Amino acid sequence: MITRNTIKFKVTELPISDVVTKFGGQPNWLEEAQWPISSEMDSPMRFICQIKLTNDLFPGCEGKVAYIFMTDDDEYVDGTWEPDGGENAVIIQPGGKPQIKVRNITTGPTLQDYVEVKGKTGLYPIDIELAVDLSASKDPEFIPEAERFDLADEDYEKYCNKLGGNKIGGTPSFLQGDEFPGNTDDWSLLMQLDSCEVPFSINFGDSGVSYAFINKEGTIGKFLWQCC
Repeated sequence: MITRNTIKFKVTELPISDVVTKFGGQPNWLEEAQWPISSEMDSPMRFICQIKLTNDLFPGCEGKVAYIFMTDDDEYVDGTWEPDGGENAVIIQPGGKPQIKVRNITTGPTLQDYVEVKGKTGLYPIDIELAVDLSASKDPEFIPEAERFDLADEDYEKYCNKLGGNKIGGTPSFLQGDEFPGNTDDWSLLMQLDSCEVPFSINFGDSGVSYAFINKEGTIGKFLWQCC
């Protein structure tokens, strides 16, 4: 069994200045800011979240923070779903090795929600910042795609149901085929995020789910998403 922390989002009225796990707002950098830049747009990506790493989920990574970004703008940009498409990034501090162009800027695009504004028609975007409550539980060990197809229908459904939801750590529940960034043994699931179960707007395609991964050394992160 693999430990996971299920995410429950909490609205906060004050900006979060501590280096804790949070979604939206602005990154609380441990070192010099390393804001990733869209390969196509040459502009800052949208900040999704920061995750404080702990030894219970990521052995040897206590004290590190992973910052997750994705290009998300009014203009469509291809490749946000690819781990090496140049349109998403996982930045790790301290000691991380960015896999994309970064700039030393501390403020940039962040998560948004769409709300009604009195006296106006339509919905308007507002920047948001969310704290989290994390509850620990266990996921089953990963079963490769070929072996999953050999499971009885009832066992397959039980396995998939146990892996669902928004979480840090644990076992990925892929919507499509298995898509680790490399050798399965070299990567751990950092975060799984279901776009249908979050209190903000994010584009992972049609009912998509995103997956962030971290290597065993805690120096490189990768991000991707899949949709129905």
